[in-house]
Amino acid sequence: MKIALDAMGGDFAPRAVVEGALLAAREIESSVILVGKKDEITRELSQFGEMGKEKIDIVHASQVVEMKEPIAKAIRKSDSSIKASAELVRRGEADAFVSMGHSGAVMALGMITLGKISGVERPALCAVIPTLKGSAVLIDVGANVDSKPINLVQFAIMGEAFARIILERENPKVGLLSNGEEEIKGNEITKRTHSLLKECSINYIGYVEGKDLLLGDIDIIVCDGFIGNIILKMGEGFVELLPKFIMKRALGNSEIARYLPSLEEFEHLIREKFDYNEYGGAPLLGVKGICIVGHGRSKAKAIKNAIRMAEEFIKRDLVNKVEKEFTANIRLSRDLTN
Repeated sequence: MKIALDAMGGDFAPRAVVEGALLAAREIESSVILVGKKDEITRELSQFGEMGKEKIDIVHASQVVEMKEPIAKAIRKSDSSIKASAELVRRGEADAFVSMGHSGAVMALGMITLGKISGVERPALCAVIPTLKGSAVLIDVGANVDSKPINLVQFAIMGEAFARIILERENPKVGLLSNGEEEIKGNEITKRTHSLLKECSINYIGYVEGKDLLLGDIDIIVCDGFIGNIILKMGEGFVELLPKFIMKRALGNSEIARYLPSLEEFEHLIREKFDYNEYGGAPLLGVKGICIVGHGRSKAKAIKNAIRMAEEFIKRDLVNKVEKEFTANIRLSRDLTN
């Protein structure tokens, strides 16, 4: 197995990307192909020991997609590290690609280069979020800021397939994020999506509210990428806020303080469950290849975990299984028109 890694993507590239690749290479079966400016990658590799380097290859790509570039300009770069990574997968020279770079460009080039699963109108980013009972799938978390009802229905079907394949859930529960549980709630897009989902063969349980996200009673929460991305970013802020907030309050109350671990221990406990560095990235579901989109602020640990995620998805044959489940559910569902 080979995983293409955009070495030039992210705020701390190429140093953090190279370090993350070496950390991953020491732990996983796959080899890693670092894609980007060869001289810069080689220079960074020379700063680390030899362990893991036997599983690292380099493919030169002369262009870098800057984080603030318009997508239209980014996708026109013929030899960018993002495009070259996707091309390796398309040609069968890599089994997955990972990037912490320009997320819009990664998603656009992933879709253009790899193509979409038959019947999928728009791919969606799928995040695994922690809950009180384990984990849940939140879809979409940033690929589509304006979604039609048919898109949301397809996100639900792909998210349900992901929960079966990766989280190993039997008959997972699917909920549609809304501003209330009652059927009269929601905007016109939500109401139409709700009606369509009731006709699907998946285990759709209806509307869910924001308070339900982390309780663990729902396996898949469906929303558009605008809302999903805000939820994800709010979660990142929560990870930064909670340990400091709790300890600040505890410092003023000695009775509370003596029952709490040190700030370092408490922060570690919170980050272990909620920090994006532990999850690595989000898969782009609906494209004909494994594409992992990571956070631009990712450092070595997050990059390592994104690579590990890619390897797991390769082993689970994620793309073929999602395509099979998606096709089966679309055929069984009755009315999925606009």
